[in-house]
Amino acid sequence: MPVLYDRLLKLKEMFNSKFGSIPKFYVRAPGRVNIIGEHIDYCGYSVLPMAVEQDVLIAVEPVKTYALQLANTNPLYPDFSTSANNVQIDKTKPLWHNYFLCGLKGIQEHFGLSNLTGMNCLVDGNIPPSSGLSSSSALVCCAGLVTLTVLGRSLSKVELAEICAKSERYIGTEGGGMDQSISFLAEEGTAKLIEFSPLRATDVKLPSGAVFVIANSCVEMNKAATSHFNIRVMECRLAAKLLAKYKSLQWDKVLRLEEVQAKLGISPEEMLSVTEDALHPEPYNPEEICRCLGISLEELRTQILSPNTQDVLIFKLYQRAKHVYSEAARVLQFKKICEEAPENMVQLLGELMNQSHMSCRDMYECSCPELDQLVDICRKFGAQGSRLTGAGWGGCTVSIVPADRLPSFLANVHKAYYQRSDGSLAPEKQSLFATKPGGGALVLLEA
Repeated sequence: MPVLYDRLLKLKEMFNSKFGSIPKFYVRAPGRVNIIGEHIDYCGYSVLPMAVEQDVLIAVEPVKTYALQLANTNPLYPDFSTSANNVQIDKTKPLWHNYFLCGLKGIQEHFGLSNLTGMNCLVDGNIPPSSGLSSSSALVCCAGLVTLTVLGRSLSKVELAEICAKSERYIGTEGGGMDQSISFLAEEGTAKLIEFSPLRATDVKLPSGAVFVIANSCVEMNKAATSHFNIRVMECRLAAKLLAKYKSLQWDKVLRLEEVQAKLGISPEEMLSVTEDALHPEPYNPEEICRCLGISLEELRTQILSPNTQDVLIFKLYQRAKHVYSEAARVLQFKKICEEAPENMVQLLGELMNQSHMSCRDMYECSCPELDQLVDICRKFGAQGSRLTGAGWGGCTVSIVPADRLPSFLANVHKAYYQRSDGSLAPEKQSLFATKPGGGALVLLEA
């Protein structure tokens, strides 16, 4: 942990010059890379992420007043102060401090507290923002653990993850809980299969002969600032309802695609043929959805659609369901290959990652030209598989690369994607690095 120790010392000095005092403790929460299982956690399906070494680190000093003072080591993020008893989160502006407030409010509401003690906090992070490595969720988790520690209360890691997943929705992101779960439940040296309802994590041993490499496309995408993400959540919900109605299930109670599969007692692969029968590839408009479900437009708008999807005119239900069921199957295949460890496992895992990218690109439409180009470059220079990771529409790719090919892979990808002749990519955004599974969130006390 020598790098972390150096960062803590530096953070302590900066805290002292900012607040004129010494922090009482520090909290760290890691970012993550999702190896496979994209856009399916909010549909109820298991995902397979690992924590990365990059993290959010917060230095904290509880104070006797009710003042909450937040500062950031990055000058791009302005200071913020408010009363700890009057936390207001502005959904219209996903500003950095609102993510901290989500974590704080989640813990406050869990314990039903009206009065919170104030604190001075200095936030430091080295996860590239809007890159699909979950910098925002790491900040929410970090803030939740900060608040818990200041209150002197305790919760299990699973409880913390569930509270933070729920509280990030205060900012308007309808996520599924993967990012918060891996931030708390991660362990060094292993990826995790994260399952939901109930939340649990199982170790997945990755192949020793390969390395996972993250490459940033340098296209930023802020989940909360765009409606793409929430429209996909809603398309999956509508698809689940239409599939349930087709199969004569109680569709009005169904929210997730996984529920339809569970109620029918069949596999994700079998759900693909149900989708073929029940849904058509042409986009649905709100009127057709109402006809299928036997409801009025008003009922659709007020009882099913979220406020930020009420004006959407087309919904691609067939494509979204096809992606979710096929991706859910790929996650389970990936875990099985890791357990059985056949001779050609790196090749097999790579093929699953390639299929995942194709589905994200064509069926879920959450890629972008730069991500597609970067994936092609990674495969060309030795990746056995490469795919977008995180929400998409920008951010990073993750590639599985045989360990002996790593040096040439890094050099060639750097040259082909980052050293463009037009110099269009800003150097500080250039992120290309091999990663190994890191540990989860923790509290460090000032000695």
